[in-house]
Amino acid sequence: MRLEAVYVITGGTRGIGAGVARRLAGVPGRGLLLGYRGNHERAEKLVAELDRPDAPVRARSCDVADPAQVGELFAAADAMGPLNGLVNSAGILERQGPFEEITAERWARVLAVNVVGLAMCCREAVLRMRGSDRPDRAIVNLSSKQADLGAAGEYVDYAASKAAVDTLTRGLALEVARHGIRVTSVRPGIIDTEIHADGGDPDRARRVGPQQPMGRAGTVEDVAGAVAWLLSPDAAFVTGTTIDVTGGR
Repeated sequence: MRLEAVYVITGGTRGIGAGVARRLAGVPGRGLLLGYRGNHERAEKLVAELDRPDAPVRARSCDVADPAQVGELFAAADAMGPLNGLVNSAGILERQGPFEEITAERWARVLAVNVVGLAMCCREAVLRMRGSDRPDRAIVNLSSKQADLGAAGEYVDYAASKAAVDTLTRGLALEVARHGIRVTSVRPGIIDTEIHADGGDPDRARRVGPQQPMGRAGTVEDVAGAVAWLLSPDAAFVTGTTIDVTGGR
């Protein structure tokens, strides 16, 4: 079945990406393609949960740090239907530690996924969206409030990569606005996902959440709602901007 619109979500089978997939799934004529790296069983389980005959959900393994795999991901989206939206949720966070312990190899890994990989996904999306006349073509990049805060003593490399995402978002948005493509980013704060375990602090959201102005950590649903709005016609005049989803942090 050729669909009316396809949305690609990188990092789409866990954390915020999976939350966005759940929020977008189930609309007749809309297909989702979820990129993921590593956990095939989790991807299959999410597809089984969300897939519908009139709103198919597919998953494909893709390391966004590999340009060839990025190209294959978007070719798979082409086979489903015209690309209408991209959510760049794939990202990595390495263990907390002081700045002087961050090696050149770690910098290269973090930037390859969080910046270069995201940029290559944006490139593939723009190449496809630029020739469309649909009014609601949009790219949403997942940034982080750490882009403002700096993550001193924890993961300055991650914070720096997310600051690059915000700058990329602004520049790309201005470049493609005349083509009717909107580009925005969302900066989550303390969100209760497993990414904190990747940084070596699995209880971080539960520990730090009550210290936030709203007295709790955020949920993936909090972020997914903002992403879904930015993809929707309700945000038709919103581009080149970043929305904080931080509970006031």
